[in-house]
Amino acid sequence: MIEGHAIYLRPLTVSDALDSLQLQSDNRQFFEHFSMIREDSFYTLEGQVEKIKRHEENRKNDQEYYFGLFQKENNKLIGTISLFQVMRGSLQSAFIGYFLDQNYNGKGYATEAVKALVDYAFNKLHLHRIEAGVMPRNMSSQRVLEKAGFHSEGIARKNVNINGIWEDHQVLAILNPNDEL
Repeated sequence: MIEGHAIYLRPLTVSDALDSLQLQSDNRQFFEHFSMIREDSFYTLEGQVEKIKRHEENRKNDQEYYFGLFQKENNKLIGTISLFQVMRGSLQSAFIGYFLDQNYNGKGYATEAVKALVDYAFNKLHLHRIEAGVMPRNMSSQRVLEKAGFHSEGIARKNVNINGIWEDHQVLAILNPNDEL
């Protein structure tokens, strides 16, 4: 578990599948503005169990670190955050992605979660670089990353298929300050 001030992060387990389904279903329309097209089976209990098991396997293989984002006050699952496409060898890097329940936006939870996961990535996983891609119109997500120390590197044109459309993405990154000593 990764503890923050108002939130904590922990890997989801199969026992979290119902809460995960609730989060995804309640925010389906909102999340689909920023995500790939998802099959209807994703929005079933079985689909969430499969997803959680896949994330557990990816963690074991050092490929992805997927966490539920919980509000400390009531232990409620309010989002997800992950390091994915973990690359080792001479790269030591990963991408970061997150989703936050739309009812919790603007309260600092995403920024706190990103900062906590970056700290984990640099100090526990010993990654050198973390990269994020954000659609240029998603200014709130860009601000979250900037507040967490990410810097802008440019635009990746037609980089990711979001909801059936190839979208440009602002590329932001952060480097491990321990590697500059």
